[in-house]
Amino acid sequence: MELAMKLWMAAAAVLNTIAQAVYFTHMLQLNSYRPERYKKWCADNDGKLVNVRRLLPFVCVLLLWLRGRAPTWTMFAGGGILLTVTALLNWPKKAKKPLVYTARVWRAFATQGLFLAAFLVIYWLWTPARGVGLLGLYNCVIWLWVGLANRVNTPVENRIAAGFVADARRRLAAHPDLLVIGVTGSYGKTSVKNFLAALLAVRYNVLMTPGSYNTTMGVVRTVREMLRPTHQVFIAEMGAKQPGDIREICELVSPRYGVITSIGEQHLETFGTIDAIIDTKFELADSIGTDGAVFLNYDNEYIRSRQVVAPTVTYAAYGQADYTASDMTVDCHGCQFTLTAPDGESCRYTTRLLGAHNIQNLAGCMALAHRLGISLKEMVYPVRMLHPVEHRLQLLPNGYIDDAYNSNPAGFRSALDTLAAFDAQRVLVTPGMVELGDRQHALNRELGVYAATRCDYAVLVGLRQAPPLKEGLLEGGFPPDKVFIAATLQEGLEMVRALPQAQQRIVLLENDLPDNF
Repeated sequence: MELAMKLWMAAAAVLNTIAQAVYFTHMLQLNSYRPERYKKWCADNDGKLVNVRRLLPFVCVLLLWLRGRAPTWTMFAGGGILLTVTALLNWPKKAKKPLVYTARVWRAFATQGLFLAAFLVIYWLWTPARGVGLLGLYNCVIWLWVGLANRVNTPVENRIAAGFVADARRRLAAHPDLLVIGVTGSYGKTSVKNFLAALLAVRYNVLMTPGSYNTTMGVVRTVREMLRPTHQVFIAEMGAKQPGDIREICELVSPRYGVITSIGEQHLETFGTIDAIIDTKFELADSIGTDGAVFLNYDNEYIRSRQVVAPTVTYAAYGQADYTASDMTVDCHGCQFTLTAPDGESCRYTTRLLGAHNIQNLAGCMALAHRLGISLKEMVYPVRMLHPVEHRLQLLPNGYIDDAYNSNPAGFRSALDTLAAFDAQRVLVTPGMVELGDRQHALNRELGVYAATRCDYAVLVGLRQAPPLKEGLLEGGFPPDKVFIAATLQEGLEMVRALPQAQQRIVLLENDLPDNF
């Protein structure tokens, strides 16, 4: 009996470790495997680490009271029950962005497994009482072992990454005629990348980084797995969460042209100041040589006020620039606008894309395509055929506008303007904006004020994020009985379905926080 119970507790420890390690490794992955970010996530989410379902194994320590008072097997049985229940309570739930089981993740699991094996050996060899207590304590802090395993693996991961980078450099060097275009900005990067690829496909064989591959290793993976000798243009999306990130990508791919789509108050938690964001985005401009050019969105005041050494081409939808979009009409069916080139040539365009900010994005893409030899008239058809990027102001057949990928002040306002253009019952569903540092409360309150005149109902998701949005809505004169607060997105959607409906309903899903928030 004692051996069977001892084996049960050991098996339950393995089960609980697997359950919790999957969750915390997922959080580690969402924080880019960076120890300092994972540490900060743990500090900011201590309620997810220190709660009853995580600390239940601590009761194993209390089982020591049974020593000498009951058969030894009862301690093992009690520990087995506690760890089995803990594993079931902490079994990973379906994630919005699931854990990607990369080779790095499996290496992390292997190191975590070594930690577990070491504790199981001690548990097995120690006295029963000490072994039960030790295994209980181990299972209280799985998050700690995940972070420690990541630190242990970091030197190896750095060497592996360096090898991948070197291989990507060799592959790029083998394509000396490849035209590389970098795209960066606080927002709009993915849309611009996709639109630009569609326009350039009229004349060129184009490769772009897929999805939201916008880190150095994302670009490396694209080059190693997708670059072919037939590709003529490579469009690399360049994201950043701290200074130096974009410079690192530029040193790898050596872009000839660049597009800076926008600069705004985003990722302030990691950048600290707007000046740091500006400097980082312009690392792309600093890498452009005299034989290329950087295309700048002159509607953005931060971009407009920056001095650039590299040759520049400007574009705008609301001001003066080299390429100017004008005579815009924006409604629920899409947009129409006229683009005027530096030589005075102009052409009228129709697109199914929603939102005025997409005209800005298109103007930059069309300016670069025009510079690369594609005439304004040649772009009429591809502009008309453009589709919105998934989760970015994407009008769905059920009347929902999916703008859930990300949110920033300018994009949020544009999405609200798009919602206001519909002659329907307009419902806003949003958790607000995050990663804005000390400005997060103020910016969300300002967006609440702006939203007050652009929707009929507001469903705010997240008990922690909702207060500043609600403050702003009420400050803007929004009826209190039309503001609802939901703990989860699913609960919020149920509230939407329960709203009285006397006309067609349009629902804007603005931002959807990832699992690590």
